[in-house]
Amino acid sequence: MTTAIYPGSFDPITNGHLDILKSGSEIFDKVIIAVSHNIEKKGFIPVEKRVELIKESVKDLKNVEVDTFEGLTVDYAKRCGTHILLRGLRTASDFEYELQLSQTNNYLSKDIKTVFLMTKPEYNFISSSMVKEILKNKGNIKQFVPKPVYQYLITNCDI
Repeated sequence: MTTAIYPGSFDPITNGHLDILKSGSEIFDKVIIAVSHNIEKKGFIPVEKRVELIKESVKDLKNVEVDTFEGLTVDYAKRCGTHILLRGLRTASDFEYELQLSQTNNYLSKDIKTVFLMTKPEYNFISSSMVKEILKNKGNIKQFVPKPVYQYLITNCDI
């Protein structure tokens, strides 16, 4: 059974993230969305709520699990018994950052391999930062995030 870790802050998870996840779930036997929890950083959405929203957003993907972790992604992958990291790419500039991250992870743990998947073109401009900026300026984010996330954000985030 091949398991991949899809790490990130997912603050909030977007339809672009879900696109990568769906593709990954077709390739790997199991995908774990690993929500990073940095206790020194205050997230936009509390980690526990992010996990809940992600679980609700992926409930139809039977081979997907949601978890949280602190520390290095490579250490978390080892604890999960896998050496595969799944990362999404939207643009060429994403690749530069992701390549550096991949090489760093591989340096920290030689058996770690990173698989890059491209989002569909309709999602390549969507980012969590962009969603937060649009929300902050009272714009419509409905088409950028899964329904549970949209409902949460418009109900609970008075920015």
